[in-house]
Amino acid sequence: MSTESLRIVWIYPDLLSTYGDRGNLLILAHRARMRGMPVETLEVRSDQRLPTTADIYLVGGGEDGPQALGAQRLMADGGLHRAAAQGSVVFGVCAGYQLLGRSFFAKGTQCAGLDLLDLHSDRGASRAVGELAGDVDPRLAVPALTGFENHGGRTHLGPEVSPLARVTAGVGNDGVTEGAWRGKLLGTYSHGPALARNPALADLLLRWATGAGQLPPLDDSWPEKLRAERRAAVAARQ
Repeated sequence: MSTESLRIVWIYPDLLSTYGDRGNLLILAHRARMRGMPVETLEVRSDQRLPTTADIYLVGGGEDGPQALGAQRLMADGGLHRAAAQGSVVFGVCAGYQLLGRSFFAKGTQCAGLDLLDLHSDRGASRAVGELAGDVDPRLAVPALTGFENHGGRTHLGPEVSPLARVTAGVGNDGVTEGAWRGKLLGTYSHGPALARNPALADLLLRWATGAGQLPPLDDSWPEKLRAERRAAVAARQ
């Protein structure tokens, strides 16, 4: 972690910024500051070099064209690979999750991904739209995942990654698993934004970034009301 402040980078907001994913940046910064951590947030556009010394990197959702362009520019830049190799946290959502893998499809064409996670994505028979929920890998010690998904892809995990969650509602990767993680790299199809609807997941990323075993608790009454509301909505449809 940075010795001066927690540095959080939002990657390519001009390309990868759909479904309110900027909220993930806001939630991480807020939860860190509420615990007295100094925080620096950086929004790095696609025509700028990516810093390699930040603690957390966020990659949001986007349409096919911006996703493919974002992947190309991140590969040419190389900064995210260097940051991941140095132990920084990387959190990808939807298109940002797909491009962390070996390949994905955009506008009917297979595109090379960053190959940071052992997975690849292709197209499903139908679009996955609606509430997404799942039981998170118990090793992460995070409560059940809740979110909103809107994607046409299906993601296939290799042996070097673990599913983030087992699906209880929605589609996620393939109707069985949702998201993936390895080390300090984590991806999900969950919008909402994901970290607003899953504050414990935000705290997991903060613990990874700071090396803290535990963080001081916060009053999560309002996030828990939101989570209960969305769980009830899912249950009503089942």
